[in-house]
Amino acid sequence: MPANYRNFRNSVPWLILSLEALFILLFYFLFSGDGTSGSGVSYPAFQDVNHMVVFGFGFFLTFLKRYGFSSTGFNLLIFVIGVQCSMLTEELLFFLFQRTNQNGLKRITKGIMSMAAVVISTGAVLGKTNPLQLILMTVVEIIVFHMSKCINNTFLKVPDDTSMMHVHLFGAYFGLAVSSRFSEPSPRSEKNASTPKSDLFSMLGTLFLWVFWPSFNSVLVTNKRKVIYNTYFALAVSAVTAFVLSVLTTKDGKFRMAHIHSAVLAGGVTVGYAAHSIEYPWIAMILGLLASVITVLGSHCLQRCLNPALQLHDASGVHFTFGLPGVLGALAEVVLLVIKNWSNLQSLGYLVVTQLGVFCQTISVALITGFITGLILNLKLFKATPVSKYFDDQFYWEFPHLAVGF
Repeated sequence: MPANYRNFRNSVPWLILSLEALFILLFYFLFSGDGTSGSGVSYPAFQDVNHMVVFGFGFFLTFLKRYGFSSTGFNLLIFVIGVQCSMLTEELLFFLFQRTNQNGLKRITKGIMSMAAVVISTGAVLGKTNPLQLILMTVVEIIVFHMSKCINNTFLKVPDDTSMMHVHLFGAYFGLAVSSRFSEPSPRSEKNASTPKSDLFSMLGTLFLWVFWPSFNSVLVTNKRKVIYNTYFALAVSAVTAFVLSVLTTKDGKFRMAHIHSAVLAGGVTVGYAAHSIEYPWIAMILGLLASVITVLGSHCLQRCLNPALQLHDASGVHFTFGLPGVLGALAEVVLLVIKNWSNLQSLGYLVVTQLGVFCQTISVALITGFITGLILNLKLFKATPVSKYFDDQFYWEFPHLAVGF
Protein backbone atom coordinates (compact mmCIF):
# COMPACT_ATOMS: atom_id res chain seq x y z
CA MET A 1 0.00 0.00 0.00
CA PRO A 2 1.46 3.41 -0.93
CA ALA A 3 2.65 5.44 2.02
CA ASN A 4 0.59 8.48 1.08
CA TYR A 5 -2.60 6.42 1.53
CA ARG A 6 -1.57 5.03 4.90
CA ASN A 7 -0.25 8.19 6.43
CA PHE A 8 -2.23 11.44 6.40
CA ARG A 9 0.18 13.44 8.55
CA ASN A 10 1.03 15.72 5.67
CA SER A 11 -2.57 16.66 4.87
CA VAL A 12 -5.39 15.93 7.32
CA PRO A 13 -3.92 17.27 10.61
CA TRP A 14 -2.78 20.53 9.02
CA LEU A 15 -6.11 21.01 7.26
CA ILE A 16 -7.99 20.51 10.53
CA LEU A 17 -5.68 22.85 12.44
CA SER A 18 -5.95 25.50 9.72
CA LEU A 19 -9.74 25.29 9.70
CA GLU A 20 -9.91 25.48 13.49
CA ALA A 21 -7.59 28.49 13.57
CA LEU A 22 -9.81 30.21 10.98
CA PHE A 23 -12.93 29.34 12.99
CA ILE A 24 -11.44 30.78 16.19
CA LEU A 25 -10.49 33.99 14.39
CA LEU A 26 -13.95 34.39 12.86
CA PHE A 27 -15.69 33.60 16.15
CA TYR A 28 -13.59 36.33 17.79
CA PHE A 29 -14.87 38.97 15.36
CA LEU A 30 -18.44 37.75 14.75
CA PHE A 31 -19.64 36.50 18.14
CA SER A 32 -19.69 39.08 20.89
CA GLY A 33 -21.57 37.01 23.49
CA ASP A 34 -23.67 33.94 24.12
CA GLY A 35 -26.98 35.77 23.73
CA THR A 36 -28.62 34.38 26.85
CA SER A 37 -31.90 36.24 26.41
CA GLY A 38 -35.07 34.45 25.25
CA SER A 39 -33.99 31.50 23.21
CA GLY A 40 -37.14 29.54 22.45
CA VAL A 41 -34.92 26.42 22.63
CA SER A 42 -34.69 24.66 25.98
CA TYR A 43 -31.60 22.75 27.04
CA PRO A 44 -33.44 19.37 27.11
CA ALA A 45 -34.60 19.96 23.51
CA PHE A 46 -31.06 20.91 22.52
CA GLN A 47 -29.79 17.71 24.16
CA ASP A 48 -32.31 15.61 22.25
CA VAL A 49 -31.21 17.01 18.89
CA ASN A 50 -27.54 16.68 19.80
CA HIS A 51 -27.98 13.06 20.91
CA MET A 52 -29.96 12.26 17.79
CA VAL A 53 -27.32 13.49 15.35
CA VAL A 54 -24.24 12.26 17.25
CA PHE A 55 -25.45 8.93 18.63
CA GLY A 56 -28.26 8.23 16.19
CA PHE A 57 -26.53 8.89 12.89
CA GLY A 58 -23.19 7.78 14.31
CA PHE A 59 -24.46 4.24 14.95
CA PHE A 60 -26.95 4.27 12.07
CA LEU A 61 -24.06 4.03 9.59
CA THR A 62 -22.18 1.19 11.31
CA PHE A 63 -23.76 -1.64 9.29
CA LEU A 64 -20.61 -2.37 7.24
CA LYS A 65 -18.67 -5.16 8.93
CA ARG A 66 -15.20 -3.63 8.39
CA TYR A 67 -16.06 0.07 8.66
CA GLY A 68 -17.37 0.59 12.21
CA PHE A 69 -14.48 2.72 13.49
CA SER A 70 -14.63 5.02 10.48
CA SER A 71 -18.43 5.30 10.53
CA THR A 72 -18.55 6.53 14.12
CA GLY A 73 -15.16 8.27 14.28
CA PHE A 74 -15.40 10.22 11.05
CA ASN A 75 -19.00 11.12 11.89
CA LEU A 76 -17.81 12.81 15.08
CA LEU A 77 -14.96 14.57 13.26
CA ILE A 78 -17.12 16.10 10.54
CA PHE A 79 -19.83 16.86 13.09
CA VAL A 80 -17.66 19.06 15.31
CA ILE A 81 -16.13 20.81 12.30
CA GLY A 82 -19.48 21.23 10.56
CA VAL A 83 -21.36 22.72 13.52
CA GLN A 84 -18.78 25.49 13.84
CA CYS A 85 -18.83 26.09 10.07
CA SER A 86 -22.64 26.16 10.11
CA MET A 87 -22.83 28.75 12.87
CA LEU A 88 -20.28 30.97 11.13
CA THR A 89 -22.01 30.69 7.75
CA GLU A 90 -25.37 31.60 9.21
CA GLU A 91 -23.86 34.50 11.13
CA LEU A 92 -22.25 35.86 7.95
CA LEU A 93 -25.59 35.59 6.11
CA PHE A 94 -27.33 37.39 9.00
CA PHE A 95 -24.73 40.14 8.72
CA LEU A 96 -25.10 40.45 4.93
CA PHE A 97 -28.90 40.59 5.06
CA GLN A 98 -28.93 42.64 8.27
CA ARG A 99 -31.08 40.24 10.25
CA THR A 100 -31.44 40.08 14.02
CA ASN A 101 -28.91 37.80 15.68
CA GLN A 102 -30.15 34.80 17.65
CA ASN A 103 -28.93 33.57 21.01
CA GLY A 104 -26.20 31.00 21.44
CA LEU A 105 -28.30 27.94 22.26
CA LYS A 106 -30.55 28.36 19.25
CA ARG A 107 -27.53 28.98 17.02
CA ILE A 108 -25.92 25.73 18.12
CA THR A 109 -29.18 23.81 17.75
CA LYS A 110 -29.63 25.02 14.18
CA GLY A 111 -26.00 24.20 13.47
CA ILE A 112 -26.54 20.64 14.71
CA MET A 113 -29.72 20.30 12.64
CA SER A 114 -27.86 21.52 9.55
CA MET A 115 -25.29 18.80 10.10
CA ALA A 116 -28.02 16.20 9.58
CA ALA A 117 -27.79 17.04 5.85
CA VAL A 118 -24.05 16.34 5.82
CA VAL A 119 -24.34 13.08 7.75
CA ILE A 120 -27.09 11.89 5.38
CA SER A 121 -24.85 12.75 2.40
CA THR A 122 -22.01 10.87 4.05
CA GLY A 123 -24.19 7.77 4.01
CA ALA A 124 -24.27 7.83 0.20
CA VAL A 125 -20.46 7.76 -0.05
CA LEU A 126 -19.86 5.64 3.05
CA GLY A 127 -16.62 3.70 2.84
CA LYS A 128 -15.45 5.38 -0.36
CA THR A 129 -14.08 8.71 0.89
CA ASN A 130 -11.01 9.53 2.94
CA PRO A 131 -11.00 12.05 5.84
CA LEU A 132 -9.63 14.82 3.63
CA GLN A 133 -12.51 14.42 1.18
CA LEU A 134 -15.09 14.21 3.97
CA ILE A 135 -13.89 17.45 5.58
CA LEU A 136 -13.98 19.31 2.28
CA MET A 137 -17.43 17.89 1.47
CA THR A 138 -18.68 18.96 4.91
CA VAL A 139 -17.54 22.57 4.54
CA VAL A 140 -18.87 22.91 0.99
CA GLU A 141 -22.23 21.30 1.76
CA ILE A 142 -22.84 23.35 4.90
CA ILE A 143 -22.15 26.61 3.05
CA VAL A 144 -24.33 25.64 0.07
CA PHE A 145 -27.15 24.36 2.30
CA HIS A 146 -27.29 27.66 4.19
CA MET A 147 -27.27 29.60 0.94
CA SER A 148 -30.15 27.47 -0.35
CA LYS A 149 -32.03 27.99 2.92
CA CYS A 150 -31.35 31.71 2.76
CA ILE A 151 -32.88 31.87 -0.74
CA ASN A 152 -35.97 30.09 0.57
CA ASN A 153 -36.22 32.41 3.57
CA THR A 154 -35.47 35.71 1.85
CA PHE A 155 -36.97 35.44 -1.62
CA LEU A 156 -39.60 32.71 -1.29
CA LYS A 157 -40.64 33.80 2.24
CA VAL A 158 -40.48 30.32 3.77
CA PRO A 159 -40.39 30.29 7.60
CA ASP A 160 -37.04 29.32 9.06
CA ASP A 161 -38.37 26.27 10.91
CA THR A 162 -39.95 24.92 7.70
CA SER A 163 -36.88 25.50 5.52
CA MET A 164 -34.72 23.71 8.10
CA MET A 165 -36.74 20.54 7.46
CA HIS A 166 -35.25 20.41 3.95
CA VAL A 167 -32.09 18.91 5.45
CA HIS A 168 -33.33 15.44 4.45
CA LEU A 169 -33.99 16.35 0.83
CA PHE A 170 -30.82 18.36 0.45
CA GLY A 171 -28.60 15.83 2.18
CA ALA A 172 -29.94 12.84 0.22
CA TYR A 173 -29.63 14.37 -3.25
CA PHE A 174 -26.35 16.15 -2.56
CA GLY A 175 -24.90 12.84 -1.39
CA LEU A 176 -26.25 10.95 -4.40
CA ALA A 177 -24.73 13.52 -6.77
CA VAL A 178 -21.36 13.25 -5.03
CA SER A 179 -21.55 9.44 -5.07
CA SER A 180 -22.16 9.44 -8.83
CA ARG A 181 -18.59 10.66 -9.37
CA PHE A 182 -17.00 7.81 -7.38
CA SER A 183 -16.14 4.43 -8.84
CA GLU A 184 -18.54 1.62 -8.05
CA PRO A 185 -17.24 -1.11 -5.71
CA SER A 186 -16.88 -4.64 -6.97
CA PRO A 187 -20.16 -6.57 -6.59
CA ARG A 188 -18.10 -9.45 -5.17
CA SER A 189 -16.49 -7.32 -2.46
CA GLU A 190 -16.75 -9.15 0.86
CA LYS A 191 -16.23 -5.91 2.81
CA ASN A 192 -19.38 -4.33 1.33
CA ALA A 193 -21.57 -6.43 3.60
CA SER A 194 -22.89 -6.56 7.13
CA THR A 195 -22.71 -9.02 10.01
CA PRO A 196 -25.25 -9.68 12.79
CA LYS A 197 -23.09 -7.57 15.14
CA SER A 198 -22.81 -4.60 12.74
CA ASP A 199 -26.55 -4.78 11.97
CA LEU A 200 -27.28 -4.72 15.69
CA PHE A 201 -25.19 -1.58 16.21
CA SER A 202 -26.87 0.02 13.20
CA MET A 203 -30.29 -0.83 14.61
CA LEU A 204 -29.24 0.81 17.87
CA GLY A 205 -28.65 4.01 15.89
CA THR A 206 -32.08 3.62 14.29
CA LEU A 207 -33.67 3.39 17.75
CA PHE A 208 -31.87 6.57 18.85
CA LEU A 209 -33.15 8.37 15.74
CA TRP A 210 -36.68 7.03 16.21
CA VAL A 211 -36.86 8.12 19.86
CA PHE A 212 -35.49 11.63 19.33
CA TRP A 213 -37.10 12.43 15.95
CA PRO A 214 -40.13 14.25 17.50
CA SER A 215 -37.72 16.64 19.23
CA PHE A 216 -35.85 17.23 15.96
CA ASN A 217 -39.07 18.17 14.14
CA SER A 218 -40.41 20.36 16.94
CA VAL A 219 -37.37 22.13 18.39
CA LEU A 220 -37.73 25.32 16.28
CA VAL A 221 -41.53 25.59 16.02
CA THR A 222 -43.91 27.51 18.25
CA ASN A 223 -46.64 24.88 18.62
CA LYS A 224 -44.36 22.09 19.77
CA ARG A 225 -47.06 19.81 21.14
CA LYS A 226 -48.87 19.50 17.81
CA VAL A 227 -45.65 18.70 15.94
CA ILE A 228 -44.53 16.14 18.54
CA TYR A 229 -47.99 14.55 18.48
CA ASN A 230 -48.10 14.23 14.70
CA THR A 231 -44.48 13.11 14.38
CA TYR A 232 -44.90 10.36 16.95
CA PHE A 233 -47.98 8.90 15.27
CA ALA A 234 -46.32 9.04 11.84
CA LEU A 235 -43.27 7.24 13.21
CA ALA A 236 -45.40 4.63 14.95
CA VAL A 237 -47.39 3.78 11.82
CA SER A 238 -44.29 3.72 9.61
CA ALA A 239 -42.68 1.26 12.03
CA VAL A 240 -45.73 -1.02 11.99
CA THR A 241 -45.90 -0.85 8.19
CA ALA A 242 -42.19 -1.62 7.91
CA PHE A 243 -42.63 -4.91 9.79
CA VAL A 244 -45.67 -5.87 7.72
CA LEU A 245 -44.04 -5.12 4.36
CA SER A 246 -40.79 -6.80 5.38
CA VAL A 247 -42.60 -10.12 5.81
CA LEU A 248 -44.66 -9.68 2.65
CA THR A 249 -41.74 -8.81 0.38
CA THR A 250 -39.21 -11.47 1.43
CA LYS A 251 -39.25 -14.87 -0.23
CA ASP A 252 -39.08 -16.86 3.01
CA GLY A 253 -41.60 -14.66 4.86
CA LYS A 254 -39.14 -13.47 7.51
CA PHE A 255 -38.31 -10.00 8.78
CA ARG A 256 -35.36 -8.35 7.04
CA MET A 257 -33.26 -6.02 9.16
CA ALA A 258 -32.50 -3.74 6.18
CA HIS A 259 -36.21 -2.92 5.84
CA ILE A 260 -36.68 -2.21 9.52
CA HIS A 261 -33.45 -0.22 9.61
CA SER A 262 -34.65 2.33 7.07
CA ALA A 263 -38.45 2.26 6.82
CA VAL A 264 -39.23 2.86 10.51
CA LEU A 265 -37.81 6.40 10.17
CA ALA A 266 -39.66 7.29 6.97
CA GLY A 267 -42.70 8.70 8.75
CA GLY A 268 -40.60 11.16 10.73
CA VAL A 269 -38.91 12.42 7.56
CA THR A 270 -42.18 12.84 5.66
CA VAL A 271 -44.24 14.49 8.38
CA GLY A 272 -41.50 16.98 9.28
CA TYR A 273 -42.53 19.29 6.43
CA ALA A 274 -46.21 19.56 7.37
CA ALA A 275 -46.44 18.50 11.03
CA HIS A 276 -47.23 22.07 12.10
CA SER A 277 -50.25 22.26 9.75
CA ILE A 278 -51.74 18.79 10.32
CA GLU A 279 -54.87 19.15 12.44
CA TYR A 280 -55.81 15.48 12.86
CA PRO A 281 -53.56 12.54 13.83
CA TRP A 282 -55.03 10.23 11.19
CA ILE A 283 -53.50 12.43 8.48
CA ALA A 284 -50.05 12.01 10.04
CA MET A 285 -50.69 8.27 10.32
CA ILE A 286 -51.55 7.99 6.62
CA LEU A 287 -48.38 9.89 5.72
CA GLY A 288 -46.36 7.53 7.92
CA LEU A 289 -47.90 4.52 6.18
CA LEU A 290 -47.23 5.91 2.69
CA ALA A 291 -43.68 6.87 3.62
CA SER A 292 -42.90 3.36 4.83
CA VAL A 293 -44.41 1.81 1.69
CA ILE A 294 -42.33 4.11 -0.53
CA THR A 295 -39.16 3.25 1.40
CA VAL A 296 -39.55 -0.54 1.27
CA LEU A 297 -40.76 -0.71 -2.34
CA GLY A 298 -38.28 1.99 -3.36
CA SER A 299 -35.40 -0.06 -1.98
CA HIS A 300 -36.35 -2.92 -4.31
CA CYS A 301 -36.88 -0.77 -7.41
CA LEU A 302 -33.89 1.54 -6.97
CA GLN A 303 -31.34 -1.12 -6.07
CA ARG A 304 -32.40 -3.51 -8.82
CA CYS A 305 -33.37 -1.14 -11.64
CA LEU A 306 -32.46 2.53 -11.35
CA ASN A 307 -29.09 2.44 -9.59
CA PRO A 308 -27.50 -0.13 -11.96
CA ALA A 309 -28.80 1.80 -14.97
CA LEU A 310 -27.29 5.04 -13.68
CA GLN A 311 -24.15 3.25 -12.43
CA LEU A 312 -24.85 4.79 -9.03
CA HIS A 313 -23.83 3.17 -5.76
CA ASP A 314 -25.87 4.41 -2.79
CA ALA A 315 -23.86 2.90 0.07
CA SER A 316 -26.50 3.14 2.81
CA GLY A 317 -29.69 3.69 0.83
CA VAL A 318 -30.15 7.39 1.60
CA HIS A 319 -32.33 7.80 -1.51
CA PHE A 320 -35.14 5.58 -0.30
CA THR A 321 -34.55 6.26 3.42
CA PHE A 322 -34.48 10.08 3.30
CA GLY A 323 -34.84 11.26 -0.31
CA LEU A 324 -38.14 9.65 -1.38
CA PRO A 325 -39.88 10.24 1.99
CA GLY A 326 -38.67 13.85 1.77
CA VAL A 327 -40.23 14.22 -1.68
CA LEU A 328 -43.48 12.74 -0.33
CA GLY A 329 -43.41 15.19 2.59
CA ALA A 330 -42.88 18.18 0.30
CA LEU A 331 -45.79 17.12 -1.93
CA ALA A 332 -47.98 16.44 1.12
CA GLU A 333 -47.29 19.97 2.33
CA VAL A 334 -48.55 21.33 -1.01
CA VAL A 335 -51.71 19.19 -0.86
CA LEU A 336 -52.47 20.29 2.70
CA LEU A 337 -51.88 23.90 1.68
CA VAL A 338 -54.38 23.55 -1.17
CA ILE A 339 -57.00 22.02 1.14
CA LYS A 340 -56.50 24.70 3.78
CA ASN A 341 -56.71 27.64 1.32
CA TRP A 342 -59.28 26.22 -1.09
CA SER A 343 -61.73 29.04 -0.39
CA ASN A 344 -59.16 31.72 -1.28
CA LEU A 345 -58.46 30.92 -4.93
CA GLN A 346 -56.77 34.27 -5.62
CA SER A 347 -53.75 33.53 -3.45
CA LEU A 348 -53.84 29.74 -3.78
CA GLY A 349 -51.92 29.65 -7.08
CA TYR A 350 -49.15 31.82 -5.71
CA LEU A 351 -48.81 29.69 -2.57
CA VAL A 352 -48.65 26.45 -4.55
CA VAL A 353 -46.08 27.79 -7.01
CA THR A 354 -43.98 29.11 -4.12
CA GLN A 355 -43.98 25.76 -2.32
CA LEU A 356 -43.13 23.87 -5.50
CA GLY A 357 -40.41 26.43 -6.20
CA VAL A 358 -38.86 25.81 -2.75
CA PHE A 359 -38.94 22.07 -3.37
CA CYS A 360 -37.38 22.32 -6.86
CA GLN A 361 -34.80 24.89 -5.81
CA THR A 362 -33.61 22.72 -2.92
CA ILE A 363 -33.19 19.57 -5.02
CA SER A 364 -31.66 21.42 -7.98
CA VAL A 365 -29.04 23.18 -5.88
CA ALA A 366 -28.24 19.92 -4.07
CA LEU A 367 -27.79 17.95 -7.30
CA ILE A 368 -25.75 20.59 -9.14
CA THR A 369 -23.43 21.48 -6.27
CA GLY A 370 -23.13 17.83 -5.24
CA PHE A 371 -22.06 16.85 -8.76
CA ILE A 372 -19.44 19.62 -8.83
CA THR A 373 -18.23 18.67 -5.34
CA GLY A 374 -17.87 15.05 -6.46
CA LEU A 375 -15.71 16.11 -9.38
CA ILE A 376 -13.49 18.20 -7.10
CA LEU A 377 -13.13 15.40 -4.53
CA ASN A 378 -11.80 13.04 -7.20
CA LEU A 379 -8.91 15.30 -8.15
CA LYS A 380 -5.49 13.78 -7.54
CA LEU A 381 -4.84 16.47 -4.95
CA PHE A 382 -7.24 14.75 -2.52
CA LYS A 383 -5.73 11.26 -2.81
CA ALA A 384 -8.92 9.35 -3.60
CA THR A 385 -9.18 5.93 -1.98
CA PRO A 386 -8.57 3.08 -4.45
CA VAL A 387 -11.57 0.81 -5.06
CA SER A 388 -9.73 -2.15 -3.57
CA LYS A 389 -9.55 -0.29 -0.24
CA TYR A 390 -13.21 0.73 0.01
CA PHE A 391 -15.06 -0.13 3.25
CA ASP A 392 -11.91 -0.89 5.23
CA ASP A 393 -11.12 0.50 8.70
CA GLN A 394 -7.57 -0.77 8.54
CA PHE A 395 -6.86 1.70 5.78
CA TYR A 396 -7.25 4.64 8.22
CA TRP A 397 -7.14 3.34 11.79
CA GLU A 398 -4.64 1.66 14.05
CA PHE A 399 -6.54 -1.60 14.25
CA PRO A 400 -4.04 -4.45 14.75
CA HIS A 401 -6.45 -7.36 15.29
CA LEU A 402 -7.89 -6.94 11.78
CA ALA A 403 -4.65 -8.52 10.58
CA VAL A 404 -5.31 -11.73 12.52
CA GLY A 405 -8.68 -12.53 10.97
CA PHE A 406 -11.14 -10.22 12.69
